[in-house]
Amino acid sequence: MVVVPASSMLAKMRKHLWGWRIEDLQVVAGASSVDWRRPGGGGSHVIFSAPGVREIVSVPSRRPIKPVYIRRFLALVDAALELKEGEDNDESKP
Repeated sequence: MVVVPASSMLAKMRKHLWGWRIEDLQVVAGASSVDWRRPGGGGSHVIFSAPGVREIVSVPSRRPIKPVYIRRFLALVDAALELKEGEDNDESKP
């Protein structure tokens, strides 16, 4: 199995919305300050959220994951990265 860096995976995800597994989304989430959880006793969806971001994305864990869920996930990742970047800029100011 080839391990792909999360940043590379995120770039590929932006270009190709089909063919992703829930494990791929979890890898990107982990590298992007996005939390994920399976509600209840391992339900059929995975919930993605980020601290400080209002949106919550629920993605069915069955394959194939439809492009609409990938678009929503990418919007959440972008919001989380933007928030994190804003916090980093605030900390670097004297």
